[in-house]
Amino acid sequence: MAQQERAIRTRRIILETAAAIFDERGYKATTIAEVLERADVTKGALYFHFPSKGDLARGVLEGAVTTDGVRPQEVKLQEIVDILLLMAARLPREPMLSAALRMAIDLPSRREFGTAWPDWIELLTATLQEARARGELLPHVVEADTARMLVSTWTGVQVVTEGLPARRDLSEEIVCLLRHLLPAVARPEVLAGLEVSPARAARLYEEMTARREPRADGESGEGGKSGESREGGESQDSR
Repeated sequence: MAQQERAIRTRRIILETAAAIFDERGYKATTIAEVLERADVTKGALYFHFPSKGDLARGVLEGAVTTDGVRPQEVKLQEIVDILLLMAARLPREPMLSAALRMAIDLPSRREFGTAWPDWIELLTATLQEARARGELLPHVVEADTARMLVSTWTGVQVVTEGLPARRDLSEEIVCLLRHLLPAVARPEVLAGLEVSPARAARLYEEMTARREPRADGESGEGGKSGESREGGESQDSR
């Protein structure tokens, strides 16, 4: 188990380092040598987990689809609000997320690797279908169409906000977006009970980071993220 944990940790360090450099310089300008130097791992360790720079890029895109920090909600539309608000709070602070977005809006990278947008649409569609089953949506709402619009408009708001001279916090912009869109989606009695505010975004982020804080035994408050287990082979990571 200790060997497997080291492998998971090494993989995470490599991926987060690559994401930070992709975010700073773009995928094309990033070199494996830069990743090795900044991550402080051997070439064998990197190629064990990621056989090519393209695999690093695909790993970043995969890692960017996350609901880490979002708690299940009785009202599923609140859960969707929380996903979108928490992503707004996390993206400026987490290179994995901002690198994935940078790659998505860069045409050569998008043509080579695709984007995480289809996965986000699928995730939101499934949650909207749960909301439909609970009677939260207006009759005319088509779940897949609404999910596409949420992903499209969220992305557009982020890109435009980043380029504006009088730049507001992304959480504030996403709150504004949701206050415009939700009345077209939610039943009035459900809409009235939703909490959509920058304060909620901040609180969700604080709760998430608190759960990630390492305990005295060296583990995070809730253990590692799901989907990060990896097979053995850590001997190749040794230096």
